[in-house]
Amino acid sequence: MRACPGLMIAAPASGSGKTVVTLGLLRHLRDRGVAVASAKSGPDYIDPAFHAAAGGRPCVNLDAWAMRPQTLDALAAQQAEGAELLVVEAAMGLFDGAPGPGSVGDGSAADLAARFGWPVILVLDAGGQGFSAAAVLAGFKAFREDVRIVGVIFNRVGSARHETILRRAADHAGLPVLGLVLRLPALALPSRHLGLVQAGEHAALEAFLAAAGEAVGAGMDVERLRQACSEAQQDILPPCGRG
Repeated sequence: MRACPGLMIAAPASGSGKTVVTLGLLRHLRDRGVAVASAKSGPDYIDPAFHAAAGGRPCVNLDAWAMRPQTLDALAAQQAEGAELLVVEAAMGLFDGAPGPGSVGDGSAADLAARFGWPVILVLDAGGQGFSAAAVLAGFKAFREDVRIVGVIFNRVGSARHETILRRAADHAGLPVLGLVLRLPALALPSRHLGLVQAGEHAALEAFLAAAGEAVGAGMDVERLRQACSEAQQDILPPCGRG
């Protein structure tokens, strides 16, 4: 299996803030002139439109349960073509999949990360916890040997004291803190029954994406994030779609 240069933004569970973090990262990189592409794990039809608006390029779905391996490989190569970085947003929790076997494993985002060699950055909702985050991070880091978690982004951080506790938790789990996103009302996405309001129906989409990009730029060490992912993939050659 050839590897696609990229990274995966994942979380322990839905509602952790990985979509907001992904959109903020896409917009921030785009504003800095980085040729960034994106993909969404699973059959989600709403998030890809937000990705396209944030990054300026069409987004594709990579469904490890329903798509043939050859289709997954072709779509991933297509998205990575001409891009400096491919950002893939996981669906649900990182290891959540179907009850039965699919095309690639159980269809979880972790199966995609393992197949393509994508390092994983875990988004953890810190709104209701402190040092207990260490146990969550350590468990996810060690759960699968073929899935490499290279850092954590803490979301909904409440104060400087809260940040200190979270950094100590990440250090205890052996993971670098690649970013912190504060509790900001401007970063709330509207939702309704069956999921988010679609991108085309979001009345203030550009304002939201601008706020998300600014929050990522202020709260994340993007260069360290890219370096961590690059180092994690150095031993996986050639890139997908070539050779």
